[in-house]
Amino acid sequence: MKVQAQHLRALTTLFSGASPLRKVAAGVLLLGALTGAIWPSAASHADAGQIEGVVVGVADGDTITVLDGSRQQHKVRFAFIDAPEKAQPFGTKAKQVLSDKLYRQQVRVEVLEQDRYGRNVGRIWLGDEDVNLGQLRAGYAWHYQQYARKGQSAQEFRLYEQTQQAAQQQRQGLWYDAAPVPPWDFRRQRRAGQ
Repeated sequence: MKVQAQHLRALTTLFSGASPLRKVAAGVLLLGALTGAIWPSAASHADAGQIEGVVVGVADGDTITVLDGSRQQHKVRFAFIDAPEKAQPFGTKAKQVLSDKLYRQQVRVEVLEQDRYGRNVGRIWLGDEDVNLGQLRAGYAWHYQQYARKGQSAQEFRLYEQTQQAAQQQRQGLWYDAAPVPPWDFRRQRRAGQ
């Protein structure tokens, strides 16, 4: 098994004071590397604990495309948050704010899972900045509690909740609207033909 710099960083993370979520992501990365050494055909699927690369596309306020060092593209859906759909008020602005921040920037993605559409779901880091949390802070996303409960520590869950509440109180972004419709309700209404 060829040890890469990302594997050494993951090993260091496991034995550091990092958050449990970061330790899990590091463990997944190392497990993927080990699995790839034992069963090489499984390497492409199991190595998804972390993605590093340049953002080459921003689909909306919570979905990006990252081009890694081997020139492979990865569609990434932000974990723990849900931004307005493009057809919703503030949907285009949420996309623009994210694009202004990330397009052509080097990012690191802690992949937590794959969704039913085959996208990686994870936390995006721009240097030391948690970009998922940044979308909440700017007021261009909701804390997606239904899904966050299964993947966030209690401390991180509270931080995301407090950040959303602060954006609401300051009427940041979509909170300027008196009664913004959460994207999950918007999608349900569209499916029902309302």
